[in-house]
Amino acid sequence: MQFRFRCYRTPDSPILATVPGLHSKVWLSNPQANTYGGFYLWNDRSSMESFMASDLVKAVVARPFLEGVHSEDFAVPDDASRVTRGLPIAA
Repeated sequence: MQFRFRCYRTPDSPILATVPGLHSKVWLSNPQANTYGGFYLWNDRSSMESFMASDLVKAVVARPFLEGVHSEDFAVPDDASRVTRGLPIAA
């Protein structure tokens, strides 16, 4: 699976970089546990919801070697996240 993750990560990265409303994606991997994923930071909830309903997500989760695909969404407390540099400081 690690090889497949590497093979898809490279071509998928520029595609994800064009997704409207996506502020950033951090790629995650734990080869020992055969677990891979990402941390996505969105500009707003509607962008995340549009992405999750997109053909791109449907194509990714349909890859035959993927199992147990799941997603959770969380609110981001702006005040504390800006202090710890998790969000850019407004100019």
